[in-house]
Amino acid sequence: MPSKVSCLYVLTVVCWASALWYLSLSRPTSSYVSGQLSLPIRKTVKTLKNGTFSNIRTRTLNPHAFDFVINEPKKCETNTPFLVILISTTHKEFDARQAIRETWGDESTYSDIRIITLFLLGRNTDTVLNQMVEQESQIFHDIVVEDFIDSYHNLTLKTLMGMRWVATFCSQAQYVMKTDSDIFVNMDNLVYKLLKPATKPKRRYFTGYVINGGPIRDMRSKWYMPRDLYPEAKYPPFCSGTGYVFSVDVAELIYKTSLHTRLLHLEDVYVGLCLRKLGIHPYQNSGFNHWKMAYSLCRYRRVITVHQISPEEMHRIWNDMSSKKHLRC
Repeated sequence: MPSKVSCLYVLTVVCWASALWYLSLSRPTSSYVSGQLSLPIRKTVKTLKNGTFSNIRTRTLNPHAFDFVINEPKKCETNTPFLVILISTTHKEFDARQAIRETWGDESTYSDIRIITLFLLGRNTDTVLNQMVEQESQIFHDIVVEDFIDSYHNLTLKTLMGMRWVATFCSQAQYVMKTDSDIFVNMDNLVYKLLKPATKPKRRYFTGYVINGGPIRDMRSKWYMPRDLYPEAKYPPFCSGTGYVFSVDVAELIYKTSLHTRLLHLEDVYVGLCLRKLGIHPYQNSGFNHWKMAYSLCRYRRVITVHQISPEEMHRIWNDMSSKKHLRC
């Protein structure tokens, strides 16, 4: 038969175990990992100046933790823009950027509305190219750069940077266009026929050349999509990344959604995935062309975008269309 001392010892152990079990249930489930406090998923963070937003859960899938290396945070402060144009470009495409500045991307084209043109880049592995872009930025003040590596597979990050910039520094604008540096844009059709400044601004609006397709499984293709990255047989409807337009509220919605959506390297497909999560259906617009079109004054008057236009062609088309506005088709 056990002694009184043994019984007292067992009773003490049981009491301590019960107390510790009770305390573990009543305390918050935070843990300390690698020198950082991991908070419960319900916790929210405050808005920061560097572009994060409130009400975003701390455990994000894609935190987009890139700093702005070159930024134009005051671009929208003095005068509210009607349209922000985000142009995806690379470091060596100075001629293309300059051609856009001197043609359809000229911010002073219209006196009745304000348009902002911004070129989006990442960081190049070549220090000299980075320095050249920095000098270009000091002259024109129309370049935004984040510190991810600028590459084809990071085009999605480049677009998300643009969405983040608009939501953080230019949310008072009405519309945004995302396009590429080899695109010619018929600004009259874009501004006055599509967006119509005199009408009430749209909300949750997204339009362009809508594609209904599925993943290409051929590894030799530029648009190859592995099954482990995207197992579904079909993509949601998405607009060709060569040019699409959306209301300004969509910029923040897509950026926030991207924080919890697995990244894909196909930028336009990825934006389509975010739109599906948001319940926003992109509208088809036949004016957006994602292919090369032989130049014809009458043909180019009917479109909004044309793909694969060189800087020389851009000048030639713009000058011809500007000087022959009086001619009828």
